Amino acid sequence: MKTDSISLANPNPKGVSVKRKIAIALITVSLLILVLSLFNITQSINHILVFVCLGFIFVGTALYTKGMYDGQPEGIKNHYVWFRSMSSRGMMGWIVGVILTTFYVLLYWFPAMLGLGADGASNTGLVALFDPLSQLIKGKPASQWFVYGTLYTTLILALGYKFIVKYRHNRYQRIRTIVVMISQLFLAYLIPEILEGLNTDKAYFAKDLKYFWPLNYQFFEPWHLDNLQAGGNLGMFYMVWGIVLFLVLTPIITYFVGKRWYCSWVCGCGGLAETAGDSYRHLSSKTISSWKIERWMIHTVMVLVFVMTAVVLYGYF
Repeated sequence: MKTDSISLANPNPKGVSVKRKIAIALITVSLLILVLSLFNITQSINHILVFVCLGFIFVGTALYTKGMYDGQPEGIKNHYVWFRSMSSRGMMGWIVGVILTTFYVLLYWFPAMLGLGADGASNTGLVALFDPLSQLIKGKPASQWFVYGTLYTTLILALGYKFIVKYRHNRYQRIRTIVVMISQLFLAYLIPEILEGLNTDKAYFAKDLKYFWPLNYQFFEPWHLDNLQAGGNLGMFYMVWGIVLFLVLTPIITYFVGKRWYCSWVCGCGGLAETAGDSYRHLSSKTISSWKIERWMIHTVMVLVFVMTAVVLYGYF
C-alpha cells in the first residue's frame, strides 16, 4: 500500500504538481535576473535578459495558475491562506514587505542606487536592464519610472490572468479585470511612453491618460501648468483631456454607474490591489471602525486637495 512520504526533504510535496514546480522555477529565474542586474552582472546580455525576465514572469504565472486550478470546480478557492507564511503575516510575508518598501525608498529618493545614470551618464544596474525595452518603445534609455511602470504593468497583466481564472465563474469579475488590464497596459503604459518618445524635447508633465485631478493633486500646480503649456500640442491635449475628464466625464459616468467605476475598473492602484493583492484581502480589517476611519481619511485628504488647489490657482493667476 502506497503511503505519503515522511521524509524531511520530501521531493513531491502534496499539492505541488509538475506544472507548478516549473512555474516556480521560471519565476525564481526572473527574480534572480532582477537581483543580479543590480550588481551589473548581466549588463553584457541585457538586450536579451529583459525579455527573458518578463517572459518568464508571464509564463510562470500562467503555468502556476493552470496547475492550481486545473481539474478544480468553479468557485472561489481560498484554501490554507492562514497557513502559508506569505499570506498569514508570517516570516516570508515580512521579508517580501521589507524588500518592497526598500525598493520604493530607492525608487523615489535614491534612484542612482538602482543604476540611474546622472547628468547624461549611461545607466547601470537594474535600470540598465530595461534600456533595450525602453529604446524599443520610445527610443531613449530607461528611467527609474520606466522600470517601475514596466514591472507594475507586468504584475497587473500576469496576476490579472490568475484573477480571471480564479473567478471564471463570475462574468462581472472577468470583464472588470480585463478592463483593468487594458487600461493599465494602454492608457497608463504604452500610449504615454510612445507619446513621450515622440516628444523627447518637451518638459515633464503627467502623461498617464487616466491620472487626473484630484487624484493627481499636482495637476494645477504652477510648474505642471507651465510644462503643459510648453509641451506644444501634446501638452495642450493633456491639459484639455485632464480638465474634461474630471469636470465632465467623471460626473456623468458616476451618475450612471456609481462611484466605484474608477477604482474598480480603471485605476492602476485598484488594479494592483485586485490582482496582486487578491491573495491578501483577508488580512485587511473588516470592522465598522476601520471603515469609518478610512472614510474620514479619504474625505480629509480630498478637502486638503481642494483647498491646496484653490490657493495655488489663486496665486498662479
